[in-house]
Amino acid sequence: MKKNYESSIDLPAEELLKIIFEFASKLAHENDLDQLHLLMAEMGKSLTLADRCTLWIADHSEGKLWTKIAHGIDRIEIPIDSGLVGAAYHSGESISIKDAYTDKRFNPAVDLKTGYRTYSVLCIPIRNAEQDIVGVYQAVNKQSSPSCFTEKDKTYLSLAATYTGQSMEKAILYSELIESQKEMILTMGNIGESRSRETGQHVKRVAAYSYLIAKGSGLSEEESRLIELASPMHDIGKVATPDAILNKPGKLTDIEFKIMKEHAETGYNIFKKSKRKILQAAALIARDHHEKWDGSGYPAGRSGESIHLYGRIVAIADVFDALGSERPYKSAWPTNRILELIRSEKGKHFDPALVDAFFDNLSAIQDIKKQYADQI
Repeated sequence: MKKNYESSIDLPAEELLKIIFEFASKLAHENDLDQLHLLMAEMGKSLTLADRCTLWIADHSEGKLWTKIAHGIDRIEIPIDSGLVGAAYHSGESISIKDAYTDKRFNPAVDLKTGYRTYSVLCIPIRNAEQDIVGVYQAVNKQSSPSCFTEKDKTYLSLAATYTGQSMEKAILYSELIESQKEMILTMGNIGESRSRETGQHVKRVAAYSYLIAKGSGLSEEESRLIELASPMHDIGKVATPDAILNKPGKLTDIEFKIMKEHAETGYNIFKKSKRKILQAAALIARDHHEKWDGSGYPAGRSGESIHLYGRIVAIADVFDALGSERPYKSAWPTNRILELIRSEKGKHFDPALVDAFFDNLSAIQDIKKQYADQI
């Protein structure tokens, strides 16, 4: 139930302390930038009794301010000098107005698009440890009577901005580290795939499919993202496979196939001694993504749950994409034929529960296939 603050303009002191302690512990241990974004916005909303609170982050390279309003939704971007948020960012000064439509700096485009009516607005610049402005807190429509933000609201949101500035900078650095690792892994994955004339889109698709299957099977967001990050290196062991075998247009001989199968163990050996979680996951995926649920796969003939879960997940993603792609030795299969095969291999090639997760997410998987289609 929504609390009624109509009789009080400002937050009671005991409620203020409760909010600060509640959010402080959450923010201190959060490295995910999107989650931190939402936590900060919710804290600002609670501290100022606003109808909405948004955290805008500066992207200097793009000349934009951006925000997230929910998980799974692309970020919203505005020019870095746009509206009241842009004015607060550039001036470094707080802005508080009772009715946005009386201020020429206000941009009503979003209101016109959504039907929302902005009245009172409070914008507070966010600074990092070096006192550089890295973003702006924006609270909209004070939920009290009178419905305008007060000096205490300004103090509370400024306090939140001071505290969250350093947390946000840490999360941005962490996010950049993850993106750098992701770029490195995609590059390494592409090296393995390009040896067999695969496109970079293949590893992107397999990564995205793997995330959906992992999440659909009940794994946490963190573990699902780990599999997504590590999966592009599933065939990294192909760097040691001769070109004549990788690109042979016809069926491989028994000896050639034996050499081909070595890429799974080779990929595992490349990363098995790493202490990094992503590379540890990559090692397991490289080793086990060609194993089969019934024990007829390679390199070790593992079966059932003795095959690492990460390998079982990527196995479905890789087969779905590989069969739908042109290869030196075959044409692309039509989607219906691929889906029939996956159904028929449930409990044989593939983990039955993961096949269910695959089909539960089939619509999203097909959207990804279109999004990352190979350029002909």
